[in-house]
Amino acid sequence: MPPISDGIPNLIGEVAARWQAIDPLLPALHHARPHCGAQLQVTAPGRSLLAAGTCEHWHGAAESLDLTWGPAHQFRLDALVAGPDVGPSLDQLLTLWRDHLADYPGTGEADTAATVTWPSRDTRGVQALLRHGFVPSAVVAARSAAGHPPAGLPDLREDGIELRRAGASDIDAVVAIGLEVIRFDSQVCSVTERASTAAALRNDCLDLLSRPKPWAWLAERDGVSVGMVIAEPPDAAAWLTPLVGSAPCAYLLLMGVQPAERSRGVGAALAARLHDDAASAGVQTMLLHYAQVNPLSAPFWSQQGYRPLWTVWEARPASTVR
Repeated sequence: MPPISDGIPNLIGEVAARWQAIDPLLPALHHARPHCGAQLQVTAPGRSLLAAGTCEHWHGAAESLDLTWGPAHQFRLDALVAGPDVGPSLDQLLTLWRDHLADYPGTGEADTAATVTWPSRDTRGVQALLRHGFVPSAVVAARSAAGHPPAGLPDLREDGIELRRAGASDIDAVVAIGLEVIRFDSQVCSVTERASTAAALRNDCLDLLSRPKPWAWLAERDGVSVGMVIAEPPDAAAWLTPLVGSAPCAYLLLMGVQPAERSRGVGAALAARLHDDAASAGVQTMLLHYAQVNPLSAPFWSQQGYRPLWTVWEARPASTVR
C-alpha cells in the first residue's frame, strides 16, 4: 500500500470543520482506529486528497460480550471524506475497500460483516453506502446534558411500582432482563445470543454492580423485578470518547421492561433515575446503541431526549460489499 499522503492533516481539518457544521456533538478531531495496514486514498487530478480510510480487521475475543453485539469477525472502515462532493468521493473509497476485502480470506463466512460507522446527519454519504450493499444496522444515540436540565423524577408508587438502586446481589434479575433485551434485538439486527452470552453478560454486569453506588436501577412490582437499567460511568465508558465532542460521556449498556409493564412509564422512570445519576456526576453526554429497525427503541429513546449521532452501516457477510 502507498504511504499515507501528506495531505492527511488538511483532510482531517476539512472533515472536522464539516462535521461541526453538520452536528456540533461530533468530535472536533478525528480519532483513527487501529488498522491492518490498508491505507486507502482518493485523490483529485491535482493530487489533493479527497478521502482516506483505514481498515480494522476485528476479531471478537472468545467468551467476551462483544461477540453478542455483532458478527465474530468484522472489517471496519474508518472513513474521512472532505470536499463538496462527499458522495462520489465516498463511492470511490468504498470501491477501493471492496477490492482490499476481496484479497482477504474468510470474508464470505456467515459470521463476518463489513461495517462503516458514519455520522447520522451526514446524509450526502447515504446513497454511496446503499449502492455498495450496506444497510443501516444500529444507531449510536446521544443525549446532551446541555439541552436537558434536571427535571422532577417520576413516582410510580401509586401504580404499585417501586424503583431502587441495584447492587451485586441483584445480578440474577439484571441478567434475566438483559437476556430478554438481547433476544428481542436478535430478531431485528446482528445481535446474537451465543453459548457464552449469559456468562459474559453476568461478568460485565457484576463488575458494574459491584461498584459503590452503581449506575443501575430496578423497577419492582410486589418485590418482583419488571424492569432494569444499567450503565457505564465515564471511567468505564472511555472507549466511546472518540465518538463524541462533549465529554465526559457515559454509556447506557442495557435497559429493558417486561412486556406487560410497557407503556406505563416504567422505562421513562428508569431512564430518569439514571440521568439523575449522570447529572450528579457532571456527565455532558449520555450514549447508547439501539437497533435501527427495532420498532420500540427509536420512539422511546427519542422521547427520553436521545437522537442519532452515528449510524452503523453493515454488509453481511463481508464479501457482499459491492
